[in-house]
Amino acid sequence: MYICICKGITDSQIKEAVYDGSTSVKALRRHLGVSSQCGRCAELTQEIIDETMAGGVMATANSALFYSAG
Repeated sequence: MYICICKGITDSQIKEAVYDGSTSVKALRRHLGVSSQCGRCAELTQEIIDETMAGGVMATANSALFYSAG
């Protein structure tokens, strides 16, 4: 789905960039150009970042790569 119509950026591109380390709207703006024109996509972009980050933590915990300090 297109998230940033001005730049033609999709949710898949945003998720991939988050996995590559761009974990803020500012970083994604530099990396992809998202939210660099009209700015209407900034809120939805942040939601995708949050969901992707939460999913990454869950995937890591489920794959036994996460060890507790206790």
